[in-house]
Amino acid sequence: MPAPKKLLLDVLSHRKSKKKPIWLMRQAGRYLPEYRALRQAKGGFLDLVYDPDAAAEITLQPVRRFGFDGAILFSDILVVPHALGQQLAFEAGEGPCLSPALVDGALAGLESDFGRFRSIFRTVEKVKAALPGETTLLGFAGSPWTVATYMVAGRGSRDQNEARRLAYRDPVAFAALTDAIVAASVHYLSGQVAAGVEAVQLFDSWAGNLAPAQFEQWVIAPTARIVAEMKAVHPAVPIIGFPKGAGGKLAAYARETGVDAIGLDETVDPAWAAASLPADLPVQGNLDPLALIAGGEALVKAVARILSAFDDRPHVFNLGHGILPDTPIEHVEHLLRLVRK
Repeated sequence: MPAPKKLLLDVLSHRKSKKKPIWLMRQAGRYLPEYRALRQAKGGFLDLVYDPDAAAEITLQPVRRFGFDGAILFSDILVVPHALGQQLAFEAGEGPCLSPALVDGALAGLESDFGRFRSIFRTVEKVKAALPGETTLLGFAGSPWTVATYMVAGRGSRDQNEARRLAYRDPVAFAALTDAIVAASVHYLSGQVAAGVEAVQLFDSWAGNLAPAQFEQWVIAPTARIVAEMKAVHPAVPIIGFPKGAGGKLAAYARETGVDAIGLDETVDPAWAAASLPADLPVQGNLDPLALIAGGEALVKAVARILSAFDDRPHVFNLGHGILPDTPIEHVEHLLRLVRK
């Protein structure tokens, strides 16, 4: 029997399709009652990430419920700094915490342990064995700039002030930290591919707060290195770049990083993106997660505008950022009908 057609993988490989593949960032998570039940039974978030049986089940839950064209690995971008030697904890009401905070950028004193990745690779293997043949398995990592902001501050922040100050004050130290993240990320992503992942996404959630020269140095250049190193060993695996908040710098990102597809956040005008980005470059996005919560006519109009703008190019339908915990299930079902009709 021939292998089932993978619509998402085809589009990420620069093939146009009138039928648009769809998956949603954070589609495995808190908006699903089956996820909440499993988390209550199993324990904290990090316990789930490092439990291959639980993480595989969570990855598969939204595919079973909705039939998405892609399954995104259930994990977290901070497993990379954890493997580099920082302690990682998720505190109730506080979010992730990394210690010690690398306020000086120095990795001295940290002992890396890439063996932490093994449970993630086992999750990939379990998902791959259970996934429908037509569904593309997506892996991911955080991009170096975004990961570095957490490592320097020890936690998330609104303006990434600590990392930005360090990058200006001591670019040599910040470059050394970035180099370590690049090397760990390539190791991590390569392991995911070896375990069965078919495409990967680089999440740069905090790319939007950098000045143009800093964006070139700390977003574009390290991302280009990851892409080049991945392509050297896995040339057929598509790489999606998602530099949230990049705005007018998206065109340079698309030209200079070498990514196979580019994710657009909800602030990007689809018509502008269609006109400004390379014509054959697959794009992904970019429905506002709040429009999905609103539902109704607001959702219908937003979906129609996106589909119309990207009608004549390879396009993966997605949100402009992660799905929010209070998203109604029936609105996700409505979205799928709108995209697929």
